[in-house]
Amino acid sequence: MKRQNNSKLKIIPLGGLEQVGMNITAFEYEDSIIVVDCGLAFPEDDMLGIDLVIPDVTYLKNNIDKVKGFFITHGHEDHIGAIPYILRDINVPIYATKLTIGIIENKLREHNLMTKVKRKVVKYGQHINLGCFRVEFIKTNHSIQDAAALAIYSPAGIVVHTGDFKVDYTPVFGDAIDLQRFGEIGKKGVLALMCDSTNAERPGFTNSERTVGKTFDNIFAEHKNTRIIIATFASNVDRVQQIINSAYKFGRKVVVEGRSMVNIISTATELGYLQIPENTLIDIEELKNYPDEQTVLITTGSQGESMAALSRMAANLHKKVTIKPGDTIIFSSNPIPGNEKAVSNVINELFMKGAEVIFQDAHVSGHACREEIKLIYSLVKPKYAVPIHGEYKHLKAQESIAQELGFDKEHIFILSSGNVLELDQNEARIAGQVPVGDILVDGLGVGDVGNIVLRDRQHLAEDGIIIVVMTLESGSGQVLAGPDIVSRGFVYVRGAESLMDEAKKVLDDAMDYCMDRNITDWGRIKTEIKEGLGEFVWKKTKRRPMIMPIIMEV
Repeated sequence: MKRQNNSKLKIIPLGGLEQVGMNITAFEYEDSIIVVDCGLAFPEDDMLGIDLVIPDVTYLKNNIDKVKGFFITHGHEDHIGAIPYILRDINVPIYATKLTIGIIENKLREHNLMTKVKRKVVKYGQHINLGCFRVEFIKTNHSIQDAAALAIYSPAGIVVHTGDFKVDYTPVFGDAIDLQRFGEIGKKGVLALMCDSTNAERPGFTNSERTVGKTFDNIFAEHKNTRIIIATFASNVDRVQQIINSAYKFGRKVVVEGRSMVNIISTATELGYLQIPENTLIDIEELKNYPDEQTVLITTGSQGESMAALSRMAANLHKKVTIKPGDTIIFSSNPIPGNEKAVSNVINELFMKGAEVIFQDAHVSGHACREEIKLIYSLVKPKYAVPIHGEYKHLKAQESIAQELGFDKEHIFILSSGNVLELDQNEARIAGQVPVGDILVDGLGVGDVGNIVLRDRQHLAEDGIIIVVMTLESGSGQVLAGPDIVSRGFVYVRGAESLMDEAKKVLDDAMDYCMDRNITDWGRIKTEIKEGLGEFVWKKTKRRPMIMPIIMEV
């Protein structure tokens, strides 16, 4: 079959734009769709009780026979977290590098999907042919090992997707980013560059991950007589490696605490991405056999998450570890936007327990700053610029970089999730919209909590609930018992007897009104109760609790 040359490539972000997290983008050409990344986002403050948020992939479900596979750039939650939920419905193979697949397999195991989902480990420089796409993995650096950029070859041209990246000439493990390959692909002629914008506002270059190792050595040298506790991201294997190096140098034993941390470290060690000297790691149970100054704890909770190990230690809820005066605690991370308050609460609690807390200079970012972004643009020389990964202000910051480099507005596309960008060598334009949105995961339920349930939760949280219970005689509709009032989260009943008595009188009046007019339809009775009681409560308290009439028939 000869390809029609007039077809266009479609780039469709299904999440991840104008937000941090939930990265997922579909690439479509004629009868083929490939998907890059499949991440989750953490819930906003107003999403009460929600555990995680995953993208709405209705578009992929509707085009399931076109979808050929998922390509994953690296093993962070905002790029892989939704895989176990989404691949239940869209069961196609996953392609990624060795460590990324290892981390994904941990998730699939937890969800009993190991036998159902096909996985393929890809090496840098390898090309995968799927439908009318060919995808090449290019080595990059990031705050997790085995990160990759993707060159996506389509009949309409080449798109380079950087994934999350930085330029690190002296990485802790493995090679530096393959800038040469970016240059070679740039020479072939690149249709579009989709580049990470997370640090696009920051001038200069991002420091090498190695600089953190020096900082750790200095901190260890200055704190020879205290226990050291370091909180960092579980997935930052290089950071963990450097902490272990410093601990070994200074003769300390290392304890790893926090479920996600233990999982990733065991995967990374098995696959050879972490070198741990013998007899350095000890179990948390063995801590008591060593004096404080000979131990280091590496723990989760650098983002102030209430259930993570460090937060539990700070709140005295941790079974094995109690913070004591003199402990040195290092935050080896920056707060993710939105977590600042939670992090500073934990820091305050730690200070109150007499610990010394260090949160300066013990972290470098995994994302490229302005000069590195310019470097990638200069090597790839794309026709169109499509900033990705980040809030709107980050995308705008990258737009200004592209303009500095001589791109005009017509060649830069700031997309929203759901936009369909159609492009070929002659033109590019936003042509339509596909359905996108947040699917909320609460416990085992996926998508069963929607806006209405959230609105109810918000309502209950703000104003409480009043339940009105009564028994009617079947047939005649006479009131046999009640109406009785039960309230939760509205007022403390013992202190408000008179209010409750008056409310009861309002209810009796409402029921008399219904009886006098022979109203026996339950719907109308409930409406009368809601309106009468609602108006009374609003007058008296200026609150609007949820009012729930319950009628029983005898």
